[in-house]
Amino acid sequence: MHRHIPTASFLNVRRQQCLYLPPARRWRSSQPTISEGTKTPLPEAALAQQPKSHFFFDTGYALYAKRPSRPFPPPFLSMPSGSFSDPLSTHNRSRDRRSYVNGEMIRGITNGDDAVLVGENFIGANDGVGAWAHKPRGHAALWSRLILHFWALEAERDASVTSAASTSVEPDPVAYLQTAYEHTLEATAAPNEWKGTTTACAALLHHVHEAASSEPVLYVTNLGDSQVMVVRPETQEIVYKTTEQWHWFDCPRQLGTNSPDTPHANAVMDKIKIREGDVVLAMSDGVVDNLWEHEIIQNVHESMQRTTRKNHKEAGGDAREADGRMLDVAKELVKAARNIAEDPYAESPFMERAVEEGLAMEGGKLDDISVVAALCRRRNG
Repeated sequence: MHRHIPTASFLNVRRQQCLYLPPARRWRSSQPTISEGTKTPLPEAALAQQPKSHFFFDTGYALYAKRPSRPFPPPFLSMPSGSFSDPLSTHNRSRDRRSYVNGEMIRGITNGDDAVLVGENFIGANDGVGAWAHKPRGHAALWSRLILHFWALEAERDASVTSAASTSVEPDPVAYLQTAYEHTLEATAAPNEWKGTTTACAALLHHVHEAASSEPVLYVTNLGDSQVMVVRPETQEIVYKTTEQWHWFDCPRQLGTNSPDTPHANAVMDKIKIREGDVVLAMSDGVVDNLWEHEIIQNVHESMQRTTRKNHKEAGGDAREADGRMLDVAKELVKAARNIAEDPYAESPFMERAVEEGLAMEGGKLDDISVVAALCRRRNG
């Protein structure tokens, strides 16, 4: 996200009109393919502490960066060995690109300045403000990833999230995000001093008791203009979506350096009853700035049907219906958003908003594109 970033006098900044002109040729990323997967890595200790709810996410993610992600600086990533006398383990740790903070492996994956995290009951997509790349000691990708890491860590540690399905203690995702924000401030303060800002958006799958059964409930927390959307494939409708939070056009609420926004003051949390079979999408604005809602619904519906037919054909009708569907949903959404983003003459939601603001613009919006797709499912037994 290459956006306005906060300055020391952020509260007194006056909005300035800019003229957007379509370039004669769109710059295309040197990254030829889309990165994909089903879950982001977790340390062994976290894998052993799985939620005990009757419900879980069947997941897939896809990522496309407009430019390669910057490496994390020390101490978050060990640099390669500088001499033959240095321990080889330092070099090996840097080569596998695992990042650490406070002795913990940093959860999630970086995509340009975005960060995503994909677990069986927690998904998120944060969008770092790319303009920090031009500032001294600016590193938006580090900020987006650390916020998401500490946020997920707080959820992992809260007994209400990992409690058995027979209990229904309320989780508090806004409190988790506030703690994550404070930990990120500490981790990026002196002597490290890395600056940046990021939006924050995540969905936590929980449960509630109704009569003699347990039903799925989604806790969605948002600050900024990334988006969580719940799509019901059987009726091809949007059950829920987050509302964008902006200071002004193209300047979303954001957590980090010089920003007045905080989770306690500005994050919005919604509790939504969902159904087994609903699809939960966590997306950076690289998707929603380039695709309209009906296009997202159509992509979800068509990709799920296509993968289901393929699975049944290959396995003679005995394949698990969910196998690979969320991965295909995520990939198709990223492909569709990328096609618009790289088209200088396409119509896009971002173009429409810019025109409404009195700005001359045409085409899609080049940005990092991140999608996490999660199907709500009930555990067997």
